Amino acid sequence: MLKLFEGKVKKNKMQIKLLVEGGAMKPGPALSQKLGPAGIPLNKVIEEVNAATGSFKGMKVPVELEVDLKDKSFEIQVFSPPVSELIKKEVGIEKASGLQKKVKAGNLSIEQIISIAKAKMGNLLCKDLKSAVKTVVGSCVSLGILVESMNAVEVEGLIDEGKFDKEIKEELTETPEEKKKELKEFYEELKLEQDKIQKIENEKKEEAAAEVPEESDAPEKKAEEKPKK
Repeated sequence: MLKLFEGKVKKNKMQIKLLVEGGAMKPGPALSQKLGPAGIPLNKVIEEVNAATGSFKGMKVPVELEVDLKDKSFEIQVFSPPVSELIKKEVGIEKASGLQKKVKAGNLSIEQIISIAKAKMGNLLCKDLKSAVKTVVGSCVSLGILVESMNAVEVEGLIDEGKFDKEIKEELTETPEEKKKELKEFYEELKLEQDKIQKIENEKKEEAAAEVPEESDAPEKKAEEKPKK
């Protein structure tokens, strides 16, 4: 995936902002139209961007290209992926839940949340780590991710109450093995239940869809059965 944002030209330099798939940037017409006239080899740019973002495979990564229009050189600056991408990587999923309130896509520990918050601290408008942690948990709400086997909305309130002050103050980022096991087992049981409900709902939809033709034929049948005067 490649998204190209409007480039800026200033004093023989052009700035292009991209959102690329880590280590898997591909050529696109929009970028070609920007770099071609400037005499910058697109393949060379793609090669260097992929090398610079290789550690972020599977995530969307903000990248900024600064092109020198005079000597045809370019510099690459890679920024930290968005919080949502870091959360999905931590959970091990490519897509978030499309039904956040009904279907959960994963279960993270508070230590994992703190780790993400620390990684993004410089980019978040937060006064301290506790605020950053709450911001990351807020992203879990929209992604359908549980935190400590609880709905993320509930965890936001617990953070305000000081429930996780100890972990945050000590900046704990390693989840104990026993907790990992508990979180995994909880989610696996939940997923089984979610899948069962989803299957029942799908069967009901199929049954409803199958009944539609019969309903549409009903008026015709009644007309045929109507006695003649």
